[in-house]
Amino acid sequence: MNDADAPDAAAVDADPSDGSARAIAAADALGLAYTVTRHGRVGSLEEAAAARGIDPSALVKTLVVRVRDGDYRFVLVPGDREIAWPKLRGLLGVNRVSMPDAGTAKAVTGYERGTITPLGSTTAWPVVMDVSITGPISVGGGGHGIGLTVDADALAEAVGAQRADISE
Repeated sequence: MNDADAPDAAAVDADPSDGSARAIAAADALGLAYTVTRHGRVGSLEEAAAARGIDPSALVKTLVVRVRDGDYRFVLVPGDREIAWPKLRGLLGVNRVSMPDAGTAKAVTGYERGTITPLGSTTAWPVVMDVSITGPISVGGGGHGIGLTVDADALAEAVGAQRADISE
């Protein structure tokens, strides 16, 4: 486990929304091997991938979706793909899935949008991971500009992810 701190890491650490300690503690508790990358805030997924030295497809987005009142899922898709909503609805056996507003997303995960990760969430919602996610990947580390590089299969096993074709 490495902590590759960029010069502006102190600014990241000072961010009151930084939940990286919680995400890292969860990765440790799950026995995941990981590398932490701290690069500060960025303006896009492409900038985050460049700052982490990876292809956008290896930067995995974690989205929280509402299945019904009080029932959410973490959905993991590669950075260069989007959720295929009909596929996700079919997998979940529902007619409607929605994205909660920013306040609700934070309330149900403990993380702000742009920092959401299934690691250390305040509620361990079920995880759905797109089948195309393989090899070393970078997921959100609980704070803006913080990523955890992990093995996709190890992450899926650790969080009990359901793997399915859910992106396009």
